[in-house]
Order: sequence, then structure tokens, then C-alpha cells
Amino acid sequence: MEIKDSGSVVLTAYHSYTPSRIPVMEKSFTPEISASHPLSRKSLPRCRRINRMLSNESLHPPGFSRSNSQASVDSTSMEDFWCEVESIKENSEEGQDEQTLIDIKPADEGELEAEWLQDVGLSTLISGAQEEDGAALLSTLTRTQAAAVQKRYNTYTQTMRKKNKHSVRDVRDIFGVNESSPTIDTVPVPLVSSNGLQGPGKKPIWKAVNSNSCLDFGLEKDTPSIAEELSFELSFSECITEVPKEKESQKIQKFKKEDSSLTKFIVRKSRFGLSEVEDLSVEDLKKIRYLSLIELTAFYDALGIELKRNRIEKVKGRENGLFGVPLTVLLENDQKKAPGTKVPLIFQKLLQKLEETGLETEGILRVPGSASRVKNLRQELETKFYDDAFDWHQVRNNDAAGLLKMFIRDLPSLLFTVEYLPAFIALVERISKIKLQLQALHLLIMLLPDANRDTAKAFLTFLKKVIANEGKNKMSLWNVSMIVAPNLFIYKGKRSNQEEMQVAATTAHIVRLLIRYQDILWTVPAFLISQVRKMNEAAINNTKKQLMFDKSVRKLLRRKTMDRERPERPESDIPEGVIRVYAPLHSKVSMAIQLNSQTKAKDILARFHCENSHGSPSSIKVQSQSLYEIGGNIGQHCLDPDAYMLDVYHANPQAEWVIKPKTS
Repeated sequence: MEIKDSGSVVLTAYHSYTPSRIPVMEKSFTPEISASHPLSRKSLPRCRRINRMLSNESLHPPGFSRSNSQASVDSTSMEDFWCEVESIKENSEEGQDEQTLIDIKPADEGELEAEWLQDVGLSTLISGAQEEDGAALLSTLTRTQAAAVQKRYNTYTQTMRKKNKHSVRDVRDIFGVNESSPTIDTVPVPLVSSNGLQGPGKKPIWKAVNSNSCLDFGLEKDTPSIAEELSFELSFSECITEVPKEKESQKIQKFKKEDSSLTKFIVRKSRFGLSEVEDLSVEDLKKIRYLSLIELTAFYDALGIELKRNRIEKVKGRENGLFGVPLTVLLENDQKKAPGTKVPLIFQKLLQKLEETGLETEGILRVPGSASRVKNLRQELETKFYDDAFDWHQVRNNDAAGLLKMFIRDLPSLLFTVEYLPAFIALVERISKIKLQLQALHLLIMLLPDANRDTAKAFLTFLKKVIANEGKNKMSLWNVSMIVAPNLFIYKGKRSNQEEMQVAATTAHIVRLLIRYQDILWTVPAFLISQVRKMNEAAINNTKKQLMFDKSVRKLLRRKTMDRERPERPESDIPEGVIRVYAPLHSKVSMAIQLNSQTKAKDILARFHCENSHGSPSSIKVQSQSLYEIGGNIGQHCLDPDAYMLDVYHANPQAEWVIKPKTS
């Protein structure tokens, strides 16, 4: 990813879009071989058997339709994939009794929409309770996001009415549409003020959205070397101006395995800079997830794609040990030993082992270790790891890679979550442009639970290092994607393994996107942060309104007004455009700084560094600090060093500004 800094906000829009349905595999990728067939499991070694499967593709038709798959590629290029699938199958057969199966439960449409409303923070629309938080969220929605919420709520209410259950409110009561307002089909958008809030006590005023506000910006299919610009300032769904036609969505398009076939993207920084997920507070990240699910749904709606989710029973898993333990439980146990741990310690140690000695090993991840050694090492780790008695020097690189993949496979739930597996598959099957695939993937990453996201980030960072050593280990981006895909996306469901394999094969392209564009995927889109600010402001205003109508508060205010004998001093002696920055860990703990249009966060850090240097050890500390925006309309936000402070100040004038170490 390349990042360029400009002095103004970059507004990027999209080329008129017509997606194609892209099949994942040629016929050869899922041959069905009976036990009596000469290519059966007992008659041939594994890799030779895979080669025969690939070479005899025409003998055995696939168990699924081409129209339901994503991309066709050369059959021999999938050899690594199927060898890995066979290896996983053989290993799972040995310990099948210990595996916890994931059961996907059927649910009617009303239940699914009710769960969706709960997952986006709008459960009050179902319960009928006071919807303060829900109102704050609704006030921030864009045109397409509001349409997505309306569609799901309408489906829910219609289903509930058919079941003769409790009465439900009309959607117009929730969105404040009066008789003179447009109908729901016009998808109105609340008109908000500069701070994103509606006038107090007034119903929303609806305004039209100009569909031409997003200019076409795209690349020709045959010019992948040209860099394409990404903007996070505008809602992704708002910039889709054309819904694909049904006939065009049935087209088959091949993707190429060469790395050069993937578009090069440039992310140009706005005046607010860029923010990663760890730069925001836990409370604000929760709101980011709400908004990301709404935006993802609106994005798929705009492309004419149905966003489906798996509804599963919660998997309990083991409560002790290392393998087969839920990430949250594993982290709770790890944090007793190492407070603040965000990635499981065993996973960190396996990555560390491979980074220290295995990055240059030829065929790392692809060449399997000894199954018996890996099994014995796993048992030994379970008993000795937490006692620091395990000897890592005895572990060979290929065995360590086997343990790493085993850890990922044995998680009770997929690292990228079973619930959203259909959404991952849809972005490959139904979207042909890399840019739109990347945007959908970006929103799905924003939805991940903290433990999954942090662990996935550590894993993808490691895979990037493997590919960087391709000259010595002979592992290209394509090779790594083929090997990793089955481990990430084949889950132990109560269905046939054949279906799981087909889904996993489809996701090989997704793994490639995850590795290639990982630096982009951990960046929080600026439009979501802007919506969080508006949501927090709306919540603050709602609280103020409640206080004003509280009788006891009004009496107290009247008494204070009568007792006041002299004019009240201004709330702050700090003039406009001046901020007071605090650095509690250093000798000069605070400083008032006058901002201008060119002042950046790194300029303030440099000033504190200069004031605190003089050869003292604290100068080193200042250099490792970051500037935080705390309070106001944000919980806590670590600022990009290139953020223009006057713009951030105007967006959140009530914030406090603190220099402190960045949380790792």
C-alpha cells in the first residue's frame, strides 16, 4: 500500500460497475472418487493421488454447479490446495472424536432480521423500549444505510404480523416520516447540521442525494500496473451508482494467479490522516462494528446481492489447554500470565519460531512435517508450555508450521467467523472488480471480534514475511494462498466435507486479497469514524435534553441563577485555535499551542521532544509517544502524525489532548 499526503480531502468515486459471476473452480477441482475406484485413497500415495485427480478431471464431474462458483484457473495450479485438503482430512480422521462440530441452525426470515437489528445496535426497534442509542445511530446513517435498515425492519414487521405476534411499529414512526414526506421506497436521508445532528424537537427533513456526486474512477482490465486511488471519506455504498443486470451477473470470468494481476492501490491521506483499529477506544470500536454491518448490508444491497449469514449454535470448546480452545478463553488464561495479551501466547511463540528460523526454509507451510512428531509436540506443549519447560530448539521448521496450521484449524469457530462465511463467499462469487471486492472485505474485517482481528493480523503479517522471502523459500503469494485457504475456511460442520471443500476452494482468492492488501484492511474508513462522532454527539445531546427536563435539575439551575451575584467567567481562558497539550510522563507536563492550517500532530510531538530533550533520557520516551484526542465526541483516538490539528480541533473542540505511549 502506498500512502500519499495531500492538503485536502480526496473524493474518489467509482467506475460504472457491472459485476460478473466468477466461478471458483474448473470441473477438475472437486472430483468425486468412490472407494472402489482405481484412484481411491488406499491405492495411491497422497500427492500422486492428487496429481491423478487433477489429470483425470474429465472422468469425474464436480458435485456442484459452475454457476455457483467463482473463478476458474489452471487445474495444476490447485495441486497445493488439494494436497493440503487431503492432509487436513487425514489428520482430522485421527482425532475426530475430540472435534467439536459446528451446527448451522435453520431460521426464518423474521428471526434473521431480528438478529441483524440486534447486531447493529438497534434492538430497541424490536423491544419497543426507549431508543436513545438507537436514535443516535439512526441520525448518522447515509441514504443507502437508512434504506438497508428500513428494508430489514420492514421484513421483520411483516413476518411478525403474519405470525400474529405482538404489535410492531410502522417504520415511518421510527424514521420520522410524515404525510408530506416521500414514501419509504424513495430512501430519504435525514438532513443534518454541520455537526451531524437534527434540530431539537423537530422531525427529520429529507433531502435528495445527487447520484452524480461520485465521479467515475476506474482502470481498464488489462492495465493492472496503473495504480488506483482509494478514498475512505465517502461511504462505499453511496458510490455505487449502477445495479448489475441479472444476465451480466451470470458471466464467467477467470482470475490470474500472477501477482501482477492484482491492482495496485494508493491510499491518499485526508487532512485527518489515517486511523487503524487499535487507535480507537473499545466503546467506539463497538459502534464501528454496528455501522460496518449496516454499511456492508447497504453495499451488498446496492450491488443486488443478498447478504446471508449462518445462524449457528454457540460452540463451547475446551476451557483449558492450547489447541481447540476458544480465542477469548485462551486469552483470558494468557492474560493471567501476561496482562494485556491480545494474541494467544502459543500462537505468538509459533510465529516467532518460524520467523527466526523458518522464513528461508524451502516449501515452508507447503511441505508437511512428520505427523507423529507434530502429534507428540502438541501433547508436550499442552503439558509444558505454561511452565516454560518446553524445548523449542527440538522443533523443526516444518513441524512448527504444522502446529501453526493445526492451531488455526482446531479453533472451535473459524478465525474469520462462520457467521459471515456466506458474505465472504459472495464477495468472490458475485463481484468481479478487485476494488469492490476489497471494499467488501474491508467491512468484513471491521466486523471481526477483537480476539479474531488481532490474531488474524498477526498471522497475515507473518504470511507477508514468508512471501517476502520467496527467492529462498519458493513460496509465492499464490502458493501461500492455496495452502492457507483450507486451514482458514474449512470448518467442522455437520455437513458433508465435500461442500466444505468447495467453499474453502472459493476462498483461496480471498486469502490472496487478505495478504496482499492487509495494510489497507486494518485502516478504519474515515466515514465510519465521522459517523461515530455524530453518534456520540447525538447521545450527548439526548442526555442534555433529559437533564433539562428533570424537575430537580431545573430547580437547582434556577437557584444557582438567583444566587449568582456577578457575571460568570468564561468556561475556558484558552482562546480559539489554541489547545493545551498534556504530557504527564515528562518534565514539561503541559503546553499551550497555537494551531494554524499547517500544524500537524507530529509538529506538536517534535515541539515536546525539543522542550524535553537537553540530553535527558526522557527525550527517547517522547519520541516513542503519540498524540491522543480524548473525550468530546470520541472516546479515545490516537492521531496519525500527519493529521492536521486545526481540522481535528474543529471536528472535536471539546477534546483533551494528551501525549502518551501508544498501546501495542
